Amino acid sequence: MLNRRGFLQLSAAATASLLLANCKGDTKFSSALLIPPLAEGKLINGVKHFDLSIQESSHSFFEGIQTDTYAVNGSYLGPTIRIADQDEVSLNFTNNLNGHTTMHGHGMHVPAVMDGGLHQIISPGNTWSARYKVNQRACTNWYHPHLKNFTAEQTYKGIAGLIIVDDEDSLSLDIPKTYGVDDIPLVLQDKRFDEFKQIDYSPTRTEIIRGYLSETTLVNGVIEPFVDVEAKEIRLRILNGSNSSLYKIGFEDSRNFKQIAVDNSFLNAPVTLNQITLSPSERAEIVIDLSNEKGNSLVLKDFARSLDFMQINVNKDPTSQTNTPDVLTDLPFYNPDEAVYTRVFKFEPGLKINGKHMRMNRIDQVIPINQLEIWEVYNSTGMAHNFHLHATHFTILDRELKGNVTNVAENEKGYKDTVFIESKERVRLLVKMTDYTDEYLPYMFHCHYLEHEDAGMMGQFTVV
Repeated sequence: MLNRRGFLQLSAAATASLLLANCKGDTKFSSALLIPPLAEGKLINGVKHFDLSIQESSHSFFEGIQTDTYAVNGSYLGPTIRIADQDEVSLNFTNNLNGHTTMHGHGMHVPAVMDGGLHQIISPGNTWSARYKVNQRACTNWYHPHLKNFTAEQTYKGIAGLIIVDDEDSLSLDIPKTYGVDDIPLVLQDKRFDEFKQIDYSPTRTEIIRGYLSETTLVNGVIEPFVDVEAKEIRLRILNGSNSSLYKIGFEDSRNFKQIAVDNSFLNAPVTLNQITLSPSERAEIVIDLSNEKGNSLVLKDFARSLDFMQINVNKDPTSQTNTPDVLTDLPFYNPDEAVYTRVFKFEPGLKINGKHMRMNRIDQVIPINQLEIWEVYNSTGMAHNFHLHATHFTILDRELKGNVTNVAENEKGYKDTVFIESKERVRLLVKMTDYTDEYLPYMFHCHYLEHEDAGMMGQFTVV
């Protein structure tokens, strides 16, 4: 059932809580988690159409106070778009803001003209449609603005939403898959508010470089919420939706869980962990077994800064059971010995890549389609960055830090679009552009710390 703000409500207790406040009350974990609703699509001549309004709105982060926000079809963030491999879709974004915006399908493998990057600007009052045939594995992706110089601010104010892609594997595996019940999306953020409880986006030059951080955490637009779940396996789809925070996600009691997916694919097999590091825009899907936990509660935390995100209350009997298998999929991997070209990308002080800041009229790389390449990304700066690639998905070959080469961690052995890179670390990626060419319209590569991206730490490439 949808509440008046367009979010799914989770329980009778959650309903009662939401009548009082959408977000943080006087006590930690006093407000119910909101689940972004599934976008309603209309099937027209074989194409699934999703109509999405980018708009100014207001949201109740604090009891009795309305905070000005940006949103998509609601009060903060946007609905989850759920589509499947081989679907024909049209995502129709109407800009109801007072200024320009764009809408990028982060992680979506689409033609450059449908990428929603810097060049697909949506002017006020106009509608832009990303129309394409879905052509990728099951994954959890997301959409957000990608307007030059304003990506960080527009995302910070609330324009973002999830895109869930299903395929035969995701639909057939014995894993939790009931959206909002045992398959729960979590958009993790931290946010500053001013004395009037309005969103404060006013980074200094130092904060642009070092990170615009806050100790006020949000999950799906709620400050430190709780969620009631059944005593069974629970799947969490986690997005680091922050501008510039590095999260080290785990549970307060350091219990183990199974990671089953990275940005753009399942892992071949679940990996048992008690903590996951996610830089901005990275995603992870985990399964935690709560079958014997009825009556207990656990807290999801960021161990990087010792911040609490949410409390999970195991207070319901299971209505169904799953048993996550030991084998999830069989990913096809490219052979690095067959790579024919190596490109080098150096992150440099001054928020530059290869000595340059982003220029709209400059193409930095021209990449032949179907050519297997190694991309070496070296972070020469004194701070952490990450590297996000549009158009395709990559695998990680290895990492080198201070002369020590390490193999790929088991929970990174899948397809990704964003990779975290420590200061002085070199990461080698295996990259291949497939399916789409356009000698004029470019894709982007950039640091996904959004303030860095807006400050020019980005480049453009075409696929020919």
